[in-house]
Amino acid sequence: MIARRCMGLAIMLLPLLLPAPSPAGDDGFQARRLAMVERQIEDRGVSDPKVLAAMRKVPRHLFVSREAVSEAYEDRPLPIGYGQTISQPYIVAFMTEALKLTGGEKVLEIGTGSGYQAAVLAETAGRVHSIEIIPELHRSARKRLAGLGYGAIQLKETDGYYGWPDQGPFDAIIVTCAAGHIPPPLVEQLGPGGRIIIPVGQPWMVQSLVLADKDASGRVRTRSLMQVRFVPLVRERE
Repeated sequence: MIARRCMGLAIMLLPLLLPAPSPAGDDGFQARRLAMVERQIEDRGVSDPKVLAAMRKVPRHLFVSREAVSEAYEDRPLPIGYGQTISQPYIVAFMTEALKLTGGEKVLEIGTGSGYQAAVLAETAGRVHSIEIIPELHRSARKRLAGLGYGAIQLKETDGYYGWPDQGPFDAIIVTCAAGHIPPPLVEQLGPGGRIIIPVGQPWMVQSLVLADKDASGRVRTRSLMQVRFVPLVRERE
């Protein structure tokens, strides 16, 4: 199954206006969100109760562009500006479940984007740290997450390839953009018994969603879970 995170090859250089959190809450979106979870996520095999609860709770329509609000609960990724996308709901749920979070873990996310995956992680883990290299996305995600009550998520604007060394080790690391290999700094920052999930492959091509487990002795085992298509990891030198 291919999970598309890039809508064609056109790169959007200007930010899209993202809706501010609504004081009224859902504005009628709850029924669509519940249907999304049932048909797109549960019916495809995601069963972790914490993940399902998070997907039912986090208002995806507040993490997309104003133009895409009506499509927020459809089974596809959506552009958020700067060549980036918000992932397909199923892939967000699948990747989160693959980390096997129980609620107390310290998690690192590479690629904050609009903040949607970080919000889902905040509902399923203990402490969440998230890195975004694009300044405009970093700033808008910070404002959005704080406005929705996720101010405890630690955000940083930097090159995600190098992780967040002074905050490690992490129990789990999730990378929401594709790299040609698993960055060694991320492996180093993963604690014993931890897990990394990352799309590995060439930019704009079909990639492999890889899950890496680190055992108590520091050995790392990897396995491919499915084929995906993510936008590439943006590096500082680029």
